[in-house]
Amino acid sequence: MKSRTRREVDRQPKATDWPDVPAARRRTMRAIKGKNTKPELLLRSMLHKAGYRFRLHRKDLPGRPDITFPSRHRVIEVRGCWWHRHADCRHCTTPRTRQEYWLPKFARNQARDAANEAALRALGWDVLVVWECELADAERLLNRVVRFLHLGEC
Repeated sequence: MKSRTRREVDRQPKATDWPDVPAARRRTMRAIKGKNTKPELLLRSMLHKAGYRFRLHRKDLPGRPDITFPSRHRVIEVRGCWWHRHADCRHCTTPRTRQEYWLPKFARNQARDAANEAALRALGWDVLVVWECELADAERLLNRVVRFLHLGEC
């Protein structure tokens, strides 16, 4: 039997942590990515086709913003409606099971988002949040992003 490093052991959730969660659900949740998500890739493709060039996930900025325009001092955060609790969005539902886990988890996500946004603004960066549901109307979204990039308006 191959021994695993400490890092490998730490990364994998233990089945005993959540005995009431099916293994298939654990595998699904573990597969969700933090960067290069489908909504992010769609927006990046739209921006690139429109002639914009940008930097991705800059480690030197708070929260590692998804898309950065260094010369314009602007960043775009692409957020999933469900994970980041987009208000009044049909995708923003709360699970009926294990609410003792999910409600604090969502609150931590929102607090982290707010702290990162405040830190970016304190450093002089303008921040635009693009929600996953906004990608349904690509033309409207691109107009909004272009206004943000050129005028600093959302």
